[in-house]
Amino acid sequence: MSAAHTRIALCVLRCALGIVILIEAVLFVMHSAAHGLALTHMPGFVRLVLGFGEIIGSILLLIPQTAIRGAWLLLVVFMLAIMIHLLHGAYNVGNLVVYAAAAFALATVKNN
Repeated sequence: MSAAHTRIALCVLRCALGIVILIEAVLFVMHSAAHGLALTHMPGFVRLVLGFGEIIGSILLLIPQTAIRGAWLLLVVFMLAIMIHLLHGAYNVGNLVVYAAAAFALATVKNN
């Protein structure tokens, strides 16, 4: 794959991840999502910390000059979310693992 194709592929990955996570995070921090998380008996601030961390990270990811910082922030948030899921016995973390892998790929590449 040529350098131009690699650059385009990374840009598409960055935009796709940023937009998907931004939409999901906004829905996650809305008041209507609080009921679903309350069933897990976790404090409400966990939802807000993870949700706003995802919002900030995805906005940073969508700005080319701050994309690497946003990718690292998203990676940290995804790892925390995976740990919380696993500690509560929810083993359906496949989507979080894929998101974390994409964030890691974007965080470690130069000039994406």
